[in-house]
Amino acid sequence: MNSLIHFLFPFVDWFRLINRSTLKADLLAGLTGAVIVLPQGVAFATIAGLPPEYGLYTAMVTPIVAALFGSSLHLISGPTTAISIVVFSALSNHAEPGSPAYIQLALTMTFLAGVYQLGFALARMGVLVNFVSHTVVVGFTAGAAILIATSQIKYVLGINVPRGDSFLHTWLVILRELPNANLFVLSVAMITLVTAFVLKKLLPRIPNMLLGLIVGGSVSLLLGGEERGISYVGEIPAHLPPLSHPDFSLSTIRMLAPQAFAVALLGLIEAVSISRAIAAKSHQRIDGNQEFFGQGLSNVVGSFFSSYAGSGSFTRSGVNYTSGARTPMSAIFAAILLALIILLVAPLTAYLPIAAMGGIILLVAWNLINFSNIRKVLETSKAETSILLTTFFATLFFDLEFAIYFGVLLSLVLFLARTSIPDVVSLAPDRDPDSGKRSLVRECEADHLQECPQFKIIRIDMSIYFGSSNHIQSQLNYISEKQQIRHILIVGTGVNFIDLTGAEMLEQESDRLREKGGGLYFAEFKPKVNDFIHRVHFDEHVGVQYFFDEKKEAIHKITTVALDHGRCQQCRYRVFDECQLPPLSGGKIPEPV
Repeated sequence: MNSLIHFLFPFVDWFRLINRSTLKADLLAGLTGAVIVLPQGVAFATIAGLPPEYGLYTAMVTPIVAALFGSSLHLISGPTTAISIVVFSALSNHAEPGSPAYIQLALTMTFLAGVYQLGFALARMGVLVNFVSHTVVVGFTAGAAILIATSQIKYVLGINVPRGDSFLHTWLVILRELPNANLFVLSVAMITLVTAFVLKKLLPRIPNMLLGLIVGGSVSLLLGGEERGISYVGEIPAHLPPLSHPDFSLSTIRMLAPQAFAVALLGLIEAVSISRAIAAKSHQRIDGNQEFFGQGLSNVVGSFFSSYAGSGSFTRSGVNYTSGARTPMSAIFAAILLALIILLVAPLTAYLPIAAMGGIILLVAWNLINFSNIRKVLETSKAETSILLTTFFATLFFDLEFAIYFGVLLSLVLFLARTSIPDVVSLAPDRDPDSGKRSLVRECEADHLQECPQFKIIRIDMSIYFGSSNHIQSQLNYISEKQQIRHILIVGTGVNFIDLTGAEMLEQESDRLREKGGGLYFAEFKPKVNDFIHRVHFDEHVGVQYFFDEKKEAIHKITTVALDHGRCQQCRYRVFDECQLPPLSGGKIPEPV
């Protein structure tokens, strides 16, 4: 019961951390976050094809709910670039971006994504994020960054590019229209971009994007504004997020359900990845299921308060942590302060040039590409490189939700491929030159080691389940048929679990080796594995005499009872201590006293 209460009301735990010192730190961090999200919210809503105020509404509602019901002390949720581009890609074919119909579809998709995420949380599926490579997010965001930049080129150059064309066709149109570029529009965009970039480098603590927009707006007025073909965003409504209602018609839900699933999946991967990255610095424990619950509830609630799908923001979360935030109150303060700022400065957005917004979004797109991470992946792992490149190119040339599914599927396939080929390590006795004691070591670690011609000891360094059973069976067959060794001891210290398929395979191998006069033996399984063995009566089928608590006991019993002692007496290797004693040595067993 207590665990359920903590799951439904996690804020009860961190409310106890609040005091005057934490409130002061969280208020300062929240003020920094509010200033940062002001231009980002407008930019992300533009990317999503929504009116600018919807990005700000999302930055007001989503962070509060996610902070109250998530597990991270520092995660800041709200609009993000990756989800914004997915929303635009999914909805632009169904309605005109910015239209009332488009807005309602965005709200419906947000609600459905939240329901999916809540379903994952209630099903305790937070652990599933561990099986999705972070490289999927890296590849997707890199591809999304290029798509975002491509979508803003027409605003930066002041040219006409049809909406909804493919990536390649859009660039062909851009190149064809390049001679018609408006240099005044381009100047505003570039001055805004360069100002924001330089300020970020020289004064990283100040709101560089906001100041860049102010400079870009001032330049546009000096150049002549609309007389020079410079368009403006228009005035944003100076009020709090209004109530809204998603479209719950069956046809709309059926149409948006697949895309909403992609949004939900991407949002969860983003949020949990960011939470864990920051928790590694703050030494906090992150609960994946709780994070799923917080993200899902924030999207469901947000859909009724004019907010579109959100997730964790790496930029704002990182700034929140470095600004000294102590509790999730910083996210709540950021949302409240943003609302106060909007009420005061919303009319000034009438002087915000679309070209300046385009310049800021180009900078956002550039910052999305994690060059150091991409370089590391390309240099260190062929498997991760395949995930990265596949997700990247799928993002550019296919539907974005397909790119997400494909990247996730490929990472799962590679994970299963890795676990299906466990290490089957051959062990042999080696004597310590100092103590004189013998211990089992890997053959590859000591080339001088010899093995018993009748008896093989192996260690399986992974679970024995349906995915790995075929490989393990092949290794056992190779030992018995190619090496002609009929007695095999499996040391189970590296086996975390055995499923029914794995148990049936081991039963088959045990029967096969017994028919050939040998046996399959087991030692030092973990308690959890032993419980499973007893529960499915695996030990009864194989025979309890083939199971041992310690490998030393197993080696003694196998060598002294099971082996062909006639062959032992002719053997020149003598790898076990028992080989020096009767009957293996050829001498007589002493009579008991």
